[in-house]
Amino acid sequence: MPDMSSTPPLVLVTGPSGAGRTTAIRALEDMGYEAIDNLPLSLLPRLMVEPIPARPLVLGVDTRNRDFSTHALIEAIDQMDRIADCPMQLLYIDCSADVLLRRFSETRRRHPLAPDESARTGIEREFDLLGPIRARADLLIDTSDLSPHDLRAELKHWFASSAGSPLAVSVHSFSYKRGLPRSADLVLDCRFLRNPYWEPSLRALDGRAPEVDAYVAGDPLCAPFQAQLLDLVLLLLPAYEAEGKSYLSIALGCTGGQHRSVAIAESLAAALAERGWQVSTRHRELERHAAGPPDKPEINAAR
Repeated sequence: MPDMSSTPPLVLVTGPSGAGRTTAIRALEDMGYEAIDNLPLSLLPRLMVEPIPARPLVLGVDTRNRDFSTHALIEAIDQMDRIADCPMQLLYIDCSADVLLRRFSETRRRHPLAPDESARTGIEREFDLLGPIRARADLLIDTSDLSPHDLRAELKHWFASSAGSPLAVSVHSFSYKRGLPRSADLVLDCRFLRNPYWEPSLRALDGRAPEVDAYVAGDPLCAPFQAQLLDLVLLLLPAYEAEGKSYLSIALGCTGGQHRSVAIAESLAAALAERGWQVSTRHRELERHAAGPPDKPEINAAR
């Protein structure tokens, strides 16, 4: 994880068109990096000639660069690696071909490498060009199942500076049907608690509703689980902070990510905030529902 208190790092971001490279660059810019996108490859080594930049840099490179070639980019990476005062990380934002094809179809954009042909043709060409670059990546993030918000959270997990900042805690709720959050440090399963989904009056509500929270809290196992969970987290947070960690993600899951995990996440976040910790809360599945219909039809299952 870059340390902005030492020599400013350089993050070189690349990956196939449509995978989220621009989102990644903007996210790093929000973290304090100076951002330069689509810089000609011939200028990369010259950028780091004295004087050394005062801020960390994020540079975006893609196949639309006027002098792009696989060999030229590898040669530029090798040149940057030889500059001892400029530590560099190659961040590759990846995505599956099927998801990229769907994204181009939804946005009705032409692929930059196949403006007069199918998007699939352009995707295949770009994969061939970037294959050797992908193999050189220091960090690879696959966005096939990530929203822009997910990608920003993943980048914050890897790149947020710890210099002079307290440990930031993020408490997430999620659905096991959609898989584990990729950036989670601690994952706990709430599916043993009684399920409000089976109570008709509560089914349409979520864990933030007082009625749902009370229903979950009525499970005899809920209070001891919450107490021991809080004790565990309070034991670990100072240790993580002393170790230099800047960001900790705690994920709580249930079947649908709507009731039990949301209620427990809200309770844990409130308890940590009361004790002075910097806490944010995120409910992944509720955000998906608020954003619109899911990409694929949901199976009507217990939440």
